[in-house]
Amino acid sequence: MSSADDALEETQGKDKTEGKKEMIRDWLILLALAIGGAVLLSFFPTKIEPSLSVGKNYLVEMAWILPAVMVLMGLFKVWISKELVVKYLGKASGLKGIFIAALLGSTPTGPLYVAFPLAAAMFGKGARVLNVVVFLSAWACMKIPQEMIEIQFLGLGFMATRLVLTLVSVSIMGLFMEKIIERTGSLKVQSNV
Repeated sequence: MSSADDALEETQGKDKTEGKKEMIRDWLILLALAIGGAVLLSFFPTKIEPSLSVGKNYLVEMAWILPAVMVLMGLFKVWISKELVVKYLGKASGLKGIFIAALLGSTPTGPLYVAFPLAAAMFGKGARVLNVVVFLSAWACMKIPQEMIEIQFLGLGFMATRLVLTLVSVSIMGLFMEKIIERTGSLKVQSNV
């Protein structure tokens, strides 16, 4: 065996060990949450039925939505090239990238947890942290159907002002996050893209 093969084998061994540690950590967190939930429900027994009902509804919703998300992730992986993401959402994208990220985040409907795997895939393909933050924030609070309802109840002026201030605020927040992550190197995205 060559030294390159030895180095590869050692790296794969470390990756497996880290993966096992992360899996154990995840199971311990789940166990702690379950124990915490059981303790809380023992103090508030009237909340058991509503809690189980909400939990069941959430699991059913996830069972319906997650397969579609996985299909969407597969299509994103195959249809959208890394070069395209880097060109329009990467470091050199500037204001154009911010507006594209806001548009991408504001057009779909659905719960926010659907956006997280897409954001990880975008980041894995070279999107800038700022643009990923704008995408997630737009998904959370700048959706087009929401804006239409906001116009009906609060008026065009209010909606436009809130939209502009939201975009500016999340862009500033994204810049700060990007700088912090660059300094600390603390971003570890779990994406198979």
